[in-house]
Amino acid sequence: MDALVTGATGFVGANLVRELLADGRTVRALARRGSDRGALEGCAVEIAEGDLLDADSLRAAVKGARHVYHVAADYRLWARDPRALYRANVDGTRHVLAAAAEAGAERIVYTSTVGALGIPKDGTPGDETSPVALEDMVGPYKASKFLAERVADELAARGAPIVIVNPSTPLGPWDVKPTPTGQMIVDFLRGKMVGSVDTGLNVVHVRDVAQGHILAAERGRLGQRYVLGHLNMHLREIFEALAGITGIRAPRFKVPYSVAWLAALCMESVARVSGGTPRVPLTAVRMARKRMYFSVEKAVRELGLPQTPAEDALRDAVTWFIERGYAPRPARFAARDAL
Repeated sequence: MDALVTGATGFVGANLVRELLADGRTVRALARRGSDRGALEGCAVEIAEGDLLDADSLRAAVKGARHVYHVAADYRLWARDPRALYRANVDGTRHVLAAAAEAGAERIVYTSTVGALGIPKDGTPGDETSPVALEDMVGPYKASKFLAERVADELAARGAPIVIVNPSTPLGPWDVKPTPTGQMIVDFLRGKMVGSVDTGLNVVHVRDVAQGHILAAERGRLGQRYVLGHLNMHLREIFEALAGITGIRAPRFKVPYSVAWLAALCMESVARVSGGTPRVPLTAVRMARKRMYFSVEKAVRELGLPQTPAEDALRDAVTWFIERGYAPRPARFAARDAL
């Protein structure tokens, strides 16, 4: 078996599976029993049923896999019980990486996030070496991913063949859930984005992220981390690009941080009473205080990371959401020829 992919039913994992299959690799996908596998539609993969907290199922899943890609994570910016994020992202990572190393995998790629990296106080883009500490992490998701990276570092120091990748903000097809950024695009398409906050993101086509994983397994230096990203964009620029693609007017109202904070606090309070999920979690607002800008120079130089134009990534995301019925087709929208 060429590759095992955990998190294969998720956004990045499903695109990684497709890139591996396109390269002629055989792929085994770890999936929980009864999980939604719609993101693997049309993919000829072997399914290994298991769970990140079930060591026996992981040992069976990694057996015979030459490369192991640990993409799975609990990616929620709000959870009624934050301990669930630590169990999945920290304990689960330790279980997967240890099982893969014990099984003799030639290369193990661990998917972290740029959210676990440092952001310089002088406003320059962060990179793989920017100083960072646990207290810099905003919310349990980022904190759990930061601690999971320390697990990967620890095992790599013991000799496990681990390479870490830190995706920025992926955009593109097969965002089934969708992710918080994907939901933002869907809300824009539905005309629900009436305002924006003063923040910025590094955006990247999800296919480039998937290719970055494969390149990390082939060319990445053991024990090193690589930012998988592309272009630093202010949120206003993202909405303006979406407006140019769709003909929908970009939000013009700038929401003050204090107003966004109070609104998110209210939404979380209602969610705790109703049992629902807040449309805008408080963690998301707190994260928006920093512009998540990063340099991708190392990954481009050492891995040959592709750099698909950001507008293509946005257009592909819009096309996929429209074609899958997440939002109506804007009158002026013209999709790319093919995804």
